[in-house]
Formats: sequence, C-alpha cells, structure tokens
Amino acid sequence: MRFAEHVRARLADIEHAGLLRTPRRVTSPQGPTAVIDGREVVLLCSNDYLGHASHPELAAAQRDALVRWGSGAAASRLISGTMSPHREAELALARFAEHESSLLFSSGYAANVGAISALVGPGDLVLSDTLNHASLIDGCRLSRARVLVYRHADVEHAAALLAAHRHEARTALVVTDSIFSMDGDLAPLAALRALADRFDAGLYVDEAHALGVRGPGGRGLSAELDVRPDVVLGTLGKALGLAGAFVVSSSDVVRLVENRARSFVFSTGTPPALAAAVPTALHLLERADDGRARLARHTARLRRELPALGFDVPDGETPIVPVLLGEPAAAMRVSAALLERGVFAHGIRPPTVPQGTSRLRLVPTAAHTDEHLDRVLDAFAAVAADLRR
Repeated sequence: MRFAEHVRARLADIEHAGLLRTPRRVTSPQGPTAVIDGREVVLLCSNDYLGHASHPELAAAQRDALVRWGSGAAASRLISGTMSPHREAELALARFAEHESSLLFSSGYAANVGAISALVGPGDLVLSDTLNHASLIDGCRLSRARVLVYRHADVEHAAALLAAHRHEARTALVVTDSIFSMDGDLAPLAALRALADRFDAGLYVDEAHALGVRGPGGRGLSAELDVRPDVVLGTLGKALGLAGAFVVSSSDVVRLVENRARSFVFSTGTPPALAAAVPTALHLLERADDGRARLARHTARLRRELPALGFDVPDGETPIVPVLLGEPAAAMRVSAALLERGVFAHGIRPPTVPQGTSRLRLVPTAAHTDEHLDRVLDAFAAVAADLRR
C-alpha cells in the first residue's frame, strides 16, 4: 500500500469508529462565551477555571514585555542563555509553590514527559495510576524504567506492587494526577505520600487541574491536604490563563531535570513575554478567592441539577463535571444538539477515556454568570426531552 493510501485508510478507520476529531473554529477570545460559526454560545469545555485567559492585566503584562524583550527566546535556554523573564518567573513560581526551585516548560505534556524521563530510567521502578493523564503515561514509558500500573486510586494495590518489586529497583517513583482530568475525582495524596515514604520512593504529583482551584491561595490539592510531594507539575495554561507549564521541587531535582529532560534541553525557551506575565498571573491567582467561591457555586449547581434532568453525573466536588453517555456516537449527538441550542460542550471519546465511557466533560468557570448556567440547563433540559421521545 502506498503511503498516501495508508493515511487515507487510517483516517477512514478512525472515522468509521466514530473517533475522527475536527476542532471547532472559534472566532473570539476564550471566555465564558465564544463565537462559533458566527454565533455566540456558552463555552463549557475549557480549562479556564478562573476566567483569566482574557484578563486585561495579563494582556498588558505580555504587551509591555513584548516591546522590551521581543517575541522569541531564539534557542534552547542551555544554548543562548536564560533570559531575565524566565528567571523571574521561576523564582516567583518556586515562592508560590513553597519549594526551592522551579523550571519552565513549553507545555504540560513536555514537562511531564521530560521530567519523569529525566528522574528515572532503566533499573528504576515507576508506579502509575491507571487513569493518569497521557503525558504522565508517556513520560513513564519514555523513561525506560519498569512501569507498574495500579488500579485507579487504589493505594493497597500500589502497596502490593511496591512490596513485590521495590527490592529489584535502584529507586522508585509514584506518579499521579491530583485531580484526574476526565473524571474530576481526587487522588488519595496523603496515603500515597505515606506509601512512598514506607518504600523509600519519591512522589510525583501533577497539579494541573487543582492549581488555582484548590488549596490556600489556589496552591493545589497537595497544599490543601498538607502533603508535600517530591516533585510537583503545574500548568500555566489553565487557571493561570497563560500557556506552558513548570516543575517545582528541590534545587537538586530541578538541576537534574534542567540537564536531562530532553523536552527542555532540545526546545526553544518559553517566549519571554509569556514568562514575564507569570508573576502577574500568580498575583491574580492568589487573590481570586471570590472567583473560587463563584466557581464552587456553579459546580454545585451543575452537579445537582443535571442528574435531576436524567443525566448520569458521577459524584464529585471538582469543576470537572463528566456527563456519561456511553458510546462515541451518543456523546457527539448530544454535543451537537447542545451546540444547536447555544451551548458548546465537546464530546470526549476513546482513547482519551476508556471504551464505553464516552462523555461530555463540562467545566464551569468563575467568569460564568447565573444567567449563563440558566442557558446551559435549559439546553440540557431540551436535549433530555428529545432523548425521551
């Protein structure tokens, strides 16, 4: 088969399975609403938890820095040097997270793949939750360490695996999300910290979906539970309203990652104007208690009223509100029906979620109003009525 035919056949297979993805074109800033196909709709599938993606102070910080520092970092930071905005951002992030040191990456995916594969390798052992984000899974795989997958949030299973195999490994690392990105449930961080200590293992926690939402000043679930991981991954592209990610840890860990993480070593540095906006983003984040309270109210309302309309919403408390629909076609039909009624909530299908669990992943933000949620719930009520016919 010729290459072009091979590509067309692969695409046809994906489409036949109901898994072909085509991004919607948005012709407005990201916010509580967005313009799609020339029409304003309520946007209910972003990760802009606090509504900061279009915050004027962030735009001003980047605009001013763009004039001063230019648009690009020009090369890897280990080649052409770390610019002042990078260093100032990393100092601010380390202070915010109450760790010794920090390192910026271009994305959360790059950070997880790079950091994990820098910290462990052949002869080491990694324990990974079965519902970890793809970037964590890929980081574990690329490390070439021995990877053992424990049942979701099952500390006893993780303990049994460590008891059976820890003695065979040079070192061990327990890897988990704090809030799982598709189900919105919480990792048992305190129990995992105790488990890691029991087996002389490190604890690596991805706080991407907890940063800004949970903990004092939005410092994440670890801070809320008074758990101190050895390594924390945070993202700039969700509650902080920017793009990119960072790792915080001890100075030694960060130095090792800086030298060995291929996604850092071989990537052009973060744009300096983006890095320069990080202190402003952290300032806004720490002072967003009103926004977090508003987000919690919106979350509680969706979690209360959607089941009353007949939708399958698992119990939970985070702003990630899954509406389980089963098969990919069902998820996409409901997504399309909602969009017709002015609500954009994209369908989530395998491989992002397990087979048979296709869903809508709803995320209210602090920027939404009660009137926005009225529109959302009215649209769901209309769709529910259609489904019963």
